[in-house]
Amino acid sequence: MNILVTGAAGFIGYTLSLRLLERGDTVYGVDNINDYYDVSLKEARLARLRRFRGFEFQKLDVADRDALARLFSERRFQAVTHLAAQAGVRYSVENPQAYIDSNLVGFGNILEGVRRTGVGHLVYASSSSVYGASTRLPFSEHANVDHPLSLYGATKKANELMAHSYAHLYGTPCTGLRFFTVYGPWGRPDMALFKFTRGILEGTPITVFNGGDMIRDFTYVDDIVEGIVRVIDQPAAPNPAWRGDEPDPATSRAPYRIYNIGNNRPVNLMRYIEVLEECLGRKAVMQMLPMQPGDVQATMADVSELERSVGFRPRTSVEEGVARFVAWYREFYGAGIRASEGALR
Repeated sequence: MNILVTGAAGFIGYTLSLRLLERGDTVYGVDNINDYYDVSLKEARLARLRRFRGFEFQKLDVADRDALARLFSERRFQAVTHLAAQAGVRYSVENPQAYIDSNLVGFGNILEGVRRTGVGHLVYASSSSVYGASTRLPFSEHANVDHPLSLYGATKKANELMAHSYAHLYGTPCTGLRFFTVYGPWGRPDMALFKFTRGILEGTPITVFNGGDMIRDFTYVDDIVEGIVRVIDQPAAPNPAWRGDEPDPATSRAPYRIYNIGNNRPVNLMRYIEVLEECLGRKAVMQMLPMQPGDVQATMADVSELERSVGFRPRTSVEEGVARFVAWYREFYGAGIRASEGALR
């Protein structure tokens, strides 16, 4: 297929684009390559994608309505995977406007492009953050999610509502994917695993929130991508059993679906750090801090709907996934790691 991937220079966008190219799809990637984190890492991802003849790239901000409209009018995409967004729960407390521009205005522009050019399927990234104040585990797509605890989570919930309105009004097939704490090679430097690895290797304290009493459904990036690819190939369809007197948030009379993609095997944060210490052969120096605004204590995904619909559930263990990340990190930052290790001896 000819597929548009927004956020193609990002962690998940890069990994997805690579997978699609390897299976023979044509991928048109866009990204604004902002400096929220290390631009050189984004450029390195793009350099690998540019080795494929089926990959094209344009530096473009999805909040730029005119530029995005031109792209949709000039290209005919069979599917769109929208991963571009301002990410990060804690950063949304500091800079809310960035989330409004990218996650709300940008998403609206994507919906318009998809509608006006008759794209066959829009698959977009939502987040486990939409579950917010809910403490009923595992989190189910069929549960109410009206109490997000961060603006980031609120924008992702808004995306789901916006997508439903387009599915209902225009018949646009829309599938939202709620990702759960994604990690792995080529990951984001602002996320815990990256920060912990760097801190342990440099011998500097790592910050551990809520005294380490946190549980996360850590999900390996290849599992996320496998779920995305399978969903792309199965456009959302109306649920004929949907009822307005008992509305199911995960489906609709419109071509609209919501799926969780999580490992379904939550891990305590201290165990996560322990696995990383084992892989690095070093102990962490920890600075214990209280829970941060917008954070939740525990996440766990019910992935039965994903398995039922596309025949897949994530299976990569934290032990295996963290080891793969560490191997990549050592290779990618090899020279710096050797220097820091020498200084610590």
